[in-house]
Amino acid sequence: MLLMFKVKNYMSFREETILDMRATSYVQHPSHVISVNERLRLLKITLLYGANASGKSNFISAMFFFERYIFSQFFQSGRMESDISEENTVSLRLPLRLQPFALADKGNDESEFEIIFLRGGKMFQYGFVCSPKKIQSEWFYIDDQKVFEREEQKLSFGKQYKDELKDYNKVPVERLYLSVLDFFLEEAPKEQLLGDFTAFFQNDFHVFTEIFFDPSVKNLGAMVGLSNELIENNLFRAKVEQYLRAIDIGIKRLDVQTETILREDTGKKEERHIIRTVHDVYDEAGNLTGEKLLDLQQESGGTLRFLSYIQRMLEVIEQGGVLIVDELSAKLHPLLTNLIVDLFCSSKNHQAQLIFTTHDISLLTRRRRRDEIVFVEKNARGESSLYSLSDLKVREDASFGKDYLQGKYGAIPVFHTDELFGGE
Repeated sequence: MLLMFKVKNYMSFREETILDMRATSYVQHPSHVISVNERLRLLKITLLYGANASGKSNFISAMFFFERYIFSQFFQSGRMESDISEENTVSLRLPLRLQPFALADKGNDESEFEIIFLRGGKMFQYGFVCSPKKIQSEWFYIDDQKVFEREEQKLSFGKQYKDELKDYNKVPVERLYLSVLDFFLEEAPKEQLLGDFTAFFQNDFHVFTEIFFDPSVKNLGAMVGLSNELIENNLFRAKVEQYLRAIDIGIKRLDVQTETILREDTGKKEERHIIRTVHDVYDEAGNLTGEKLLDLQQESGGTLRFLSYIQRMLEVIEQGGVLIVDELSAKLHPLLTNLIVDLFCSSKNHQAQLIFTTHDISLLTRRRRRDEIVFVEKNARGESSLYSLSDLKVREDASFGKDYLQGKYGAIPVFHTDELFGGE
């Protein structure tokens, strides 16, 4: 579970910016928090609001870059690729580019990233400062105990780990020291030191990276990611079908077939799994007369997005972890977005977190905790910052949505319309 993510000098986040998932002392909506122990409670959801171009997507990008950077250096061997989730396998093939803040007259090419999370009953704190050509610094703590710290190529070790790590005292300037340990440590000490760390990024940390081919006119074509679980696991598919029936879009179930197709690019035949939706057919009197299969591209863009989301969400809620989505509510009815959020806030969810950006004001109600609502605002210099509704000391009985649109919390667009409308 995620406690904190920090970024500095990446895209529009010039100064240190922290997303804190620790719950405040608010007593409202106790089902919205995960009680780790008497002193630590974690939020199940965080909603990020802000104007267009305020930096919301940049923050998601920072989390994605951090994950990808570790994958690119740490998960190199083929032995791990089969354990990486489908969306992370896709992300490994995407270009990786560090993008420091670009709007300062004196440039700084070093970006900083840090994460604190819980896994296997232990708390991990890991971070690094990097430029496009080298690692400037790196640090790793387990349960507040220093494992190692690094400044360029100089290493220091915590007392508890010194004997185990002292022989691995060289690191290339462009490599994470964790990647050195991953390569050189024997299996037993590696599993003890890094097992839960790697498991978190392989299994628990999910930045939703599906690329929707979503035309503005229906039937021009559409694509949606289909997990192996949906195709091969009948029980999991039945759960997905249950949600599709519940949201009133006319889908009765999903039909999975293996078909032989001819690839246009190679001219070769190959077998593919094809999923279609099943709808009831009625006569003019309203009597049920049969069923009909529809290709996925015949479904609405919102339906395809929900189908994509619900696969990942059910997996995360069942297995635990954090799901991070940019523009969750795009093409979804507000009631459907609320249903997704309520799914994570349910008392039946004991181990999953959802972080997402949105413009959906219908979520800004007293059904949400004030520490769940986070705003992203960009100043005149192009620098983004984060702050929560709880930081503003807003009363619990305030009208969150109305007050936000009136500008009481900031993080809204300010239009300069005189030139557009001639001063009208």
